Amino acid sequence: MEPTLTAHSLRVRPNLFDLVGLVILMGLGVAMATVGRHMLVPLSPATAQTIHLDPSWLPGYALRTTFRMFAALLASLAFTFTYAVWAAKSRRAGQILIPVLDILQSVPILGFLTFTVVFFLGLFPGQMMGAELAAIFTIFTSQAWNMAFSMYQSLRTVPADLEEAARCFGLTAWQRFWRLEVPFAIPSLVWNAMISMSGGWFMVVYSETITVGSTDIALPGIGSYVGTAIAHRDLLAIGYAIVTMLIVILAYDQLLFRPLVAWSARFSVEDTQGEAAPDPWVLALLRRTSVLRRISDALGHALTSIGWLRIGRAPSDIGPSHVSGRVLDIAWWACLGLCVVIAGEKVAGYAAAHFTVSQVLHVAGLGGLTLARVLVTLLVASLIWVPVGIWLGLDARRARRAQFVAQFMAAFPANLFFPLFVLFIVRFNLNSNIWLTPLMLLGTQWYILFNIVAGASSYPTDLLEAARNFQVRGTLWWMRVMLPGIVPFFITGAITASGGAWNAAIATEMASWGSTTLRAQGLGAYIAQATIDGATDRVGLGMVVMSMFVLLFNRLVWRPLANYAARHFTFN
Repeated sequence: MEPTLTAHSLRVRPNLFDLVGLVILMGLGVAMATVGRHMLVPLSPATAQTIHLDPSWLPGYALRTTFRMFAALLASLAFTFTYAVWAAKSRRAGQILIPVLDILQSVPILGFLTFTVVFFLGLFPGQMMGAELAAIFTIFTSQAWNMAFSMYQSLRTVPADLEEAARCFGLTAWQRFWRLEVPFAIPSLVWNAMISMSGGWFMVVYSETITVGSTDIALPGIGSYVGTAIAHRDLLAIGYAIVTMLIVILAYDQLLFRPLVAWSARFSVEDTQGEAAPDPWVLALLRRTSVLRRISDALGHALTSIGWLRIGRAPSDIGPSHVSGRVLDIAWWACLGLCVVIAGEKVAGYAAAHFTVSQVLHVAGLGGLTLARVLVTLLVASLIWVPVGIWLGLDARRARRAQFVAQFMAAFPANLFFPLFVLFIVRFNLNSNIWLTPLMLLGTQWYILFNIVAGASSYPTDLLEAARNFQVRGTLWWMRVMLPGIVPFFITGAITASGGAWNAAIATEMASWGSTTLRAQGLGAYIAQATIDGATDRVGLGMVVMSMFVLLFNRLVWRPLANYAARHFTFN
């Protein structure tokens, strides 16, 4: 009977669900091929400037915008698995890479978009590909930093007992990374990928409308459609764009992120199983297929076998170093110090030739005002979304129901609220320095919410059950059970939210609607006005001052808190 059973098991008969899945895959393939064909056409004035507000053009625009966002997401994923892993694995590299990441996520990309656009257009002169890559890179800058910080924090907070188990089993560095560290990071990474996709919508308007000198390029997409609608004050067209965004977010939420969240739940650090959540319809469809399930299983086994390759050395094979770590540290810090001295000399020489001390102090004072807005934004967002995120994350059903709503609200471009705020402030003669601050909150609060939901969702069920058995309630439950368990996730969310707030300052401290422009005193408004005036020296001064604020605050506040959380608030 053995040969008969084996032969029977090898027979694969396609069924109706295979047909449905194949139709979906073919549709995605045709859509990608269509978008790819448009990227290879020459860059002509007709294709570079014409954006139609007729809603019949929106499906094609939505397809191209979605392709750019997912291309940027793939680039962000590659960046995360290289840059963040290197920073987490190498102490010396982390001393450079993490401060650089702090600057990259905080300094407004809008301040130096011109240089990046010129670079990509120069790579493909006269081709649409150059403009497309420039747009993808701009979206990438709104996605990559959040995912990188999530991976970095996860790799530094792997439970010590799991690390010890990996050493006892003799896993090599390659095996430990793919069999322990990546699975541990997956739940947080999936949630941060969702917020990164939503954050990408904020940059869509800026990424799809490119201006270089006298050349204006409007790439077909939802972002350029919204920009054109705002320029024409067409509220009906903006409504069409919002509905299209809703449909696009619903589509990729159902087809990608909802299955990913369900799949990532298997990597939660729990000793006991919580309530089983029903599978999303995409996973249910895949499990009912025959051919597609065999193909997916084969791919899964192939990837798993790659993770088990014995690449690198096991802990027992690593001998003592022949070079003192202290000597290497001294050499490393000497090199860093030399680089800092050289860079500081260049910056000081340029500043002395172009700015007075009073100008620098004035810009530093503006940076202090923006820092105050960032701190107020973080405080308000934390007070609102930490309890809400915990409430959502502790219940799988609530988390699933809120997932789409949170994605859509996070994706809603903040600049669409500018008309409401401008009219409201003008109507009641309010102080712009205070009432423009909520615009900063709109774009940054979701980083905290998504990270808190990820932390609460991965909280060990046995610890919650123990707290219930001991009747731990009220303030004691919050202070001794729940909040300590989500501290690493909150710090990751707060770091990325503060970076997003600094980045958004250039757009939120100066809001316009038609001929009415409101400004709040701050570093963002200073950089925005200098950009409008074409004063590159003032733009550079503003960005350097902003970088100094970010570096000092992260070094004095966020990094010590992150290190403390890694030592005291991991599940061991």
